[in-house]
Amino acid sequence: MEKLLWCFLVLISLSDVFGQKDMSKKTFVFPKESDNSYVSLKAQLKKPLNAFTVCLRFYTDLFTSRGYSIFSYATKKHSNEILIFWSKNRGYILFFLLRYILELGGPEVLFKAPEIPTAPVHICASWESVSGIIELWVDGKPQVRKSLQKGHSVGTGAIIILGQDQDSFGGSFDANQSFVGDIGDVNMWDFVLSPEEISAVYAGGTFSPNVLDWRSLTSETHGEVFIRPHLWA
Repeated sequence: MEKLLWCFLVLISLSDVFGQKDMSKKTFVFPKESDNSYVSLKAQLKKPLNAFTVCLRFYTDLFTSRGYSIFSYATKKHSNEILIFWSKNRGYILFFLLRYILELGGPEVLFKAPEIPTAPVHICASWESVSGIIELWVDGKPQVRKSLQKGHSVGTGAIIILGQDQDSFGGSFDANQSFVGDIGDVNMWDFVLSPEEISAVYAGGTFSPNVLDWRSLTSETHGEVFIRPHLWA
């Protein structure tokens, strides 16, 4: 019995060390503009991505004020292989494989927001290498499909950052691009979810995320970031 209890306590302590938590009904709160407040996430990824879907919810009042980074995925070789960014004047921008933006002058995908929201927003972004098709869903509604970086793959060994734009691997943050508000329900898959699955995720489903799982999240907060109950239904 004592050995079983000891093993149980060891497992708990290991979970605490690696920051793995069930974040159901919780959110990360970024209360103010900064260049040192962010959340780093550890992905369950062993091979390059030839497809992905990222879904999350966020709540902010920065829409009409300035641009900000929502989700940033960088590797040691290439900063911001995936970046979901809001531009005040342009809407949602998906920078994909930033190395090509720097070298070739800028493949990016722009999705104009249908309206400026005043409530929490749910977004899903997906891409597949075989066709290059990239999709953005806002509050369960699809935007017009576009194409970017056909035939490429997304590298492993990534640092995933919420709330800041990585201009180098895990750093070089700019307070003027920082997120202020709440981010939650972050899930990521190594395949493209179907329209029916995205609709279900928007309604609260998960479909067993295999890259990032909000119910079993390995994360680390930095600066002034707090975990609180979420504000959405």
